[in-house]
Amino acid sequence: MQKEMAKSYDPLEVEDRIYDFWIKGNYFHAEIDKNKKPYTIVMPPPNITGQLHMGHALDETFQDILIRFRRMQGYCALWLPGTDHAAIATEAKIVESMRKEGISKEDLGREKFLERAWEWKRVYGGRIVDQLKKLGSSCDWQRERFTMDEGCNKAVNEVFVRLYEKGLIYRGERIINWCPHCCTSISDAEVDFAEHDGHFWHLRYPLSDGSGFVSLATTRPETLLGDTAVAVHPDDERYKDLVGKTVILPLVNREIPIVADTYVEPEFGTGVVKITPAHDPNDFEVGLRHNLPIINVMDDNAIMNENAGKYKGLSRFEARKIIVKDLEDGGYLEKVEDIKHNVGSCYRCKTVVEPKISKQWFVKMKPLAEPAIDVVKTDKTKFVPERFDKIYFNWMNNIKDWCISRQLWWGHQIPAWHCADCGEITVSRTNPDSCAHCGSKNIKRDEDTLDTWFSSALWPFSTLGWPDKTPELDYFFPTNTLVTGYDIIFFWVARMIFSSVEQMGQTPFDTVFIHGILRDENGVKMSKSLGNGIDPLEIISEYGADALRFFLVTGNSPGNDMRFSSKRVESTRNFCNKIWNASRFVHMNIDDHDVKIELPKTLTTEDKWIVHTLNDVIKEVTENLDKFELGVAAAKLYDFMWDCYCDWYIELAKSRLMSEGESAQNARQVLVYVLDQTLRLLHPFMPFITEEIWQTLPHENEAEALLLAKFPEYKEENSYPDAANEMESVMEAIRAIRNRRAEMNVPPSKKAKVYIATNVKQIFENGKSFICKLGFASEVIVGDSFQIDGAVTIVTADAKMYIPMEELVDKQAELTRLNKELEATKKLLAQDEGKLNNAGFVSKAPQNVIETVKEQAAREREKIALIEAAIDALK
Repeated sequence: MQKEMAKSYDPLEVEDRIYDFWIKGNYFHAEIDKNKKPYTIVMPPPNITGQLHMGHALDETFQDILIRFRRMQGYCALWLPGTDHAAIATEAKIVESMRKEGISKEDLGREKFLERAWEWKRVYGGRIVDQLKKLGSSCDWQRERFTMDEGCNKAVNEVFVRLYEKGLIYRGERIINWCPHCCTSISDAEVDFAEHDGHFWHLRYPLSDGSGFVSLATTRPETLLGDTAVAVHPDDERYKDLVGKTVILPLVNREIPIVADTYVEPEFGTGVVKITPAHDPNDFEVGLRHNLPIINVMDDNAIMNENAGKYKGLSRFEARKIIVKDLEDGGYLEKVEDIKHNVGSCYRCKTVVEPKISKQWFVKMKPLAEPAIDVVKTDKTKFVPERFDKIYFNWMNNIKDWCISRQLWWGHQIPAWHCADCGEITVSRTNPDSCAHCGSKNIKRDEDTLDTWFSSALWPFSTLGWPDKTPELDYFFPTNTLVTGYDIIFFWVARMIFSSVEQMGQTPFDTVFIHGILRDENGVKMSKSLGNGIDPLEIISEYGADALRFFLVTGNSPGNDMRFSSKRVESTRNFCNKIWNASRFVHMNIDDHDVKIELPKTLTTEDKWIVHTLNDVIKEVTENLDKFELGVAAAKLYDFMWDCYCDWYIELAKSRLMSEGESAQNARQVLVYVLDQTLRLLHPFMPFITEEIWQTLPHENEAEALLLAKFPEYKEENSYPDAANEMESVMEAIRAIRNRRAEMNVPPSKKAKVYIATNVKQIFENGKSFICKLGFASEVIVGDSFQIDGAVTIVTADAKMYIPMEELVDKQAELTRLNKELEATKKLLAQDEGKLNNAGFVSKAPQNVIETVKEQAAREREKIALIEAAIDALK
């Protein structure tokens, strides 16, 4: 034994010391071992801009549970950590800090800006890694990667060149999502849609020949300045005579054609739509089909440009107000209709996204999506829960070409060089010194960088050395489990799958374990803007990492959201204390004896019961973990440790421990064996406290650390169903006796005879001592049947028990006490019901106060029913 246990558990003192012990022992490092089966998880790389939040804590806890479980099962378990360069978020933070100094990106130039960005990464980028360690994350920190490190950059360039050479990457003008705040394009997946109040402005466009007008509606009247046509459906009889004619564009007085296109829905509105190819993706497609001009009326900051005429210099929303007023003054506005509609915003900064015509780099998605759909359809990759594959299929089946270029400096610069002489593009893995087409030296690298998700998509194989054929790639890839939230299935999961299938010829992982998000106590999603976030580091400093981890996993089912609850964190902290105190009790009884962690040859009924129950728990917990039912496994371990081991077995064993000889020694052996096995089972969930306690047990030289010790396995020889059933019958009787005594407010000090009528007399004869001690019986008499007048009757599945009433209570004194308590409770209920029936109270009192009174009244009604039942029983 290495040391004594402190009187109470202090997580602040233990956790840093234990983590340092693990790090110094190099226990997290996974070396290739051909004699072992590999098990690999790649960490979803947190942003270097980030600080640990509850979403990370949930994600990392689940991953750590799985990796510790597999490591203890004997796998060569690699949890590969890393961080993401998070192009948009990081650049925004750096630009903001420079703005405070009065410096812009352009003032510095690209090279100096990147120097500053790398310095910022050096200072702040490791912050979240240090915070992850506070949770107990058992990552292989020697293999830590960064999405912009040299190896990842090599992989990015390789993939770009390969896709370009296959014709799957192209550059062209398309409508893209533009964030006016971040000043960059963003992909469809990076646009968050939410319902907003808005308007339909119903407008009149006069026909050029003066014969009337067409009516249409728009939610974005400022884009009218860029209209180059109006469209109707070719089969719409109302407008057949108008196709080919022209209208005069209001405010601009530009003549634009009326075209027929099947894109128009005749049943929607008037069946006439305005076509603005530069500012709407559908209009852009219509424009291509009809060879319409493209007129962009906004700059990159969503400020109206020179094409906007007198509105130049106004923001898009300022321009909207003035344009609507001018339309009204000109007689072009028919009416304004209030609506609710979906508006897309940048997922980073929440600015409303502007569809914009722009020359960008794209990946052709259809050829990549089809094989990636197949690997999920054929179960080469499974989603847990299975229902989430529908989100995956929906996104992949409806996928559009992916815009991968970003107008940022921080990120992987696109490996393409433009020739000023011939106009061609050279795409290369390395920096070329001349144009590949004409040999000119007059070439310049593309200014844009790649979407952050382009490099993240390669994470499962780029981090293992690809494109080089490394031993690590050969051994650890494909990985096993990806743990992530449902909110990034299409952001990241889908992209990793199609990238891996394309580059590696196989899926990157066999299972995607999807968890929900952690909400606040009211069920609202945590966010900085709402100020309802909970700092996990504060929770750790108050309750300890194990308490937080166990809270996060208990009551959590795959794919479902859960609510934070400080009361539940307190209860898991109490569980830590329960484990600690039980372990100290074991030490008090084994420290002066030669005890080994092995079962004795002779086991009593209660020994067999606890060993059998433990054996079942081992089997069930292992099955639960295999099926990613982490919350179910944790709940079973909680119940076993608290109820079976602490509240029952320790109490059952106490009388033997106070004796001498073989029986006492056997009880010690069983106590320490079950504790050792339970600590192993709990270790993946609560690594710190279990390691600390295990190091004090006489575990010989099996392993230096609990995290390397063997995970328990089900053993047929530890199955004792008959003895377990016998013990359960006795325990059920004890529970029933204690419950009835509690209902009657009989103190434990008041002993009473218990008569047990049963068909299985031997079971209760054997259990007499337990019933006397734990059922507070002065004597236990077992027989076939009894006739006892005025006795309290208690029935279980195996027995009918009688306790003489006069031995339990002074009947008259108890009736007096109960009647007094009944009157007092009825008085309280009358007061609360009076408040609730008072219209003035209900209309003026805060809702939480009203709810409190309702809850009090409900409790009082329940208490009255219990008291009346107790009075009836006594009578």
